[in-house]
Amino acid sequence: GGASEYDYVSYQSDVGPYGGGRFYAKPRQCVAIPADLRLCHGVGYDKMVLPNLLEHESMGEVKHQASSWVPLLNKNCHMGTQVFLCSLFAPVCLERPVYPCRWLCEAVRDACEPVMQFFGFFWPDMLKCDQFPQDDVCIAMTAPNATDVARPKGTTVCPPCDNEMKSEAIVEHLCASEFALKMTIKEVKKENGDKMIVPRKRKALKLGPIRKKNLKKLVLFLKNGADCPCHQLDNLGHHFLIMGRQVKTQYLLTAIYKWDKKNKEFKKFMKKMKSPDCPTFPSVFK
Repeated sequence: GGASEYDYVSYQSDVGPYGGGRFYAKPRQCVAIPADLRLCHGVGYDKMVLPNLLEHESMGEVKHQASSWVPLLNKNCHMGTQVFLCSLFAPVCLERPVYPCRWLCEAVRDACEPVMQFFGFFWPDMLKCDQFPQDDVCIAMTAPNATDVARPKGTTVCPPCDNEMKSEAIVEHLCASEFALKMTIKEVKKENGDKMIVPRKRKALKLGPIRKKNLKKLVLFLKNGADCPCHQLDNLGHHFLIMGRQVKTQYLLTAIYKWDKKNKEFKKFMKKMKSPDCPTFPSVFK
């Protein structure tokens, strides 16, 4: 379309090598942030540079890689999460690349990595904070001391259980998960700081890494979940939609919903589930 071509080859940074993006070696395009780039639509500006600062070349790749992060955004672990991630996934159109400030990266990492660990994720190498600038022009939010968000106390709901019953959010979880099951639960036990969930009946909606023959013996773990509340598990007398991913030999629960056919949003999800609109690229977290 009418995207303006930027050619940034001439810009050579004099402040150290941030993530190989010291200058733009390829012609860049300034394009509109599409509505289905959920991570960054509504971030506060409406155009972005492609390829982005993570070297994603196409919008399809950006959407897919960004989709893994949308569930984290919904957990509100830090007020700067969206600004930080979008400064890399959907950078503002400027004459030269401007990276997020190192302190912003550190503040978001320190607040969000504990939440990510519930899902079996660690802060990935591509977002290592020491590659970002400390003193140069950089993308910030508010003054560095404003990043001390009060830490929630131990009564905070386990993040995988802290879900809105909204059809879009359920589809986002489905897209970001490796497997999805409809199940009834026999029992929930504590084990090594985790909650262990033993299914009674189970039906696979998306098998992912689970082999059919292993479905019978399947147990799920709510990572670090022994002592945080998970209100869905207060009453085991109905069916659940459970999504998750495999980490080493364990199957981790990453989202749980009551299977509630009377709920309008859940009904909408069931329609969408037949053909979820998930972007298809290899996942960023592999």
